[in-house]
Amino acid sequence: MAGCKWARIRYFRAAPAGSGAPAKRSENALTSKSGITISLDAMGGDHGPEVVIAGAALALERRPDARFILYGEQAAVEPVLDRFPKLRAASVFHHCDLSVRMDDKPSQALRQGRYKSSMWRTIDAVKTGEADVAVSAGNTGALMAMAKFCLRTMANIERPAIAAIWPTLKGESIVLDVGATIGADAQQLIDFSMMGGAMARTLFGIERPTVGLLNIGVEEVKGQDEIREAGRLLKETPLPGIDYHGFVEGDDLGQGTVDVVVTEGFTGNIALKTAEGTARQIAAYLRAAMSRTWLARAGYILAKSAFDRLRDKMDPSKVNGGVFLGLNGIVIKSHGGADAGGIAAAIDLAHTMARTGLREKIEADLASYHRRISEEAASVSESIVP
Repeated sequence: MAGCKWARIRYFRAAPAGSGAPAKRSENALTSKSGITISLDAMGGDHGPEVVIAGAALALERRPDARFILYGEQAAVEPVLDRFPKLRAASVFHHCDLSVRMDDKPSQALRQGRYKSSMWRTIDAVKTGEADVAVSAGNTGALMAMAKFCLRTMANIERPAIAAIWPTLKGESIVLDVGATIGADAQQLIDFSMMGGAMARTLFGIERPTVGLLNIGVEEVKGQDEIREAGRLLKETPLPGIDYHGFVEGDDLGQGTVDVVVTEGFTGNIALKTAEGTARQIAAYLRAAMSRTWLARAGYILAKSAFDRLRDKMDPSKVNGGVFLGLNGIVIKSHGGADAGGIAAAIDLAHTMARTGLREKIEADLASYHRRISEEAASVSESIVP
């Protein structure tokens, strides 16, 4: 995507929904691309454009090769974007008549917001090739429904997954699925393992990341049938690019026992929300303890640098961004309540996923795995033919 420069742009309004006509651009509008192009739902999240635009401006300072396609309601976005001239110069803006609310049901959002909402058009920009990756802090259920409908799942993938970056005592690991779908059979857990492994190689630079299946115990006889079957298959048929560790338990998440923890969406989402709640609880305990007496306040001042490091380690915004895996395009889901720093972190993650070719790595791993399975099946079939 190299070779051309971006010009300073002015705002332009999208053509009416369903018209099939391209958006009308000003004469100074962007006509070519370079670097990584990120489509951004400016209306997403609890705080809307005020935080999303500020986060994009912060991300641009760290990622100067990033370019943005912004979608939202002009009356809400334009006054905020005017305060960030550098971001405006690196962006194009599309007006959208609709935005998906945080409390909308996924089916309602898909039915009413398809083709017209800022969320849909953010995703569609990836499908059409205008953007390399999409970012939204909006309604998770609606975002997943629209992403799956618009981008479709990859070949041989039945269900997508949301992968989260998890802080650990050893650094960071990847946990998936943390809420895309409830339940998963053995094959879907294997698919998640391959996708999580590809993300670990992309993000952490690990040649063969370790993968563990989240279970109620490490013994092979424990757990639901689907988990035990997935464990058996992972042992018998090693996956490309990963090393299967075995079962892991809940306390292994924070320990960093493996690089990738695989589970189904119901369990993963509960684990994620529990960890976030526990982090906030500990932070509240510390604040209360440090302000209780003058001696405690003095101790806090002396140990402030240590407490700052602890706060940064426990701050969800530092690792903000869930990656939708298994689709024909990369979509990043930011926390709805993220501040500008959190939005910037999600955009940083999106930039990395696009720059390092995550989707292509997943496709290559899936193709290698299913080719080997087909060859083994054909070999078995030939051996039993009289």
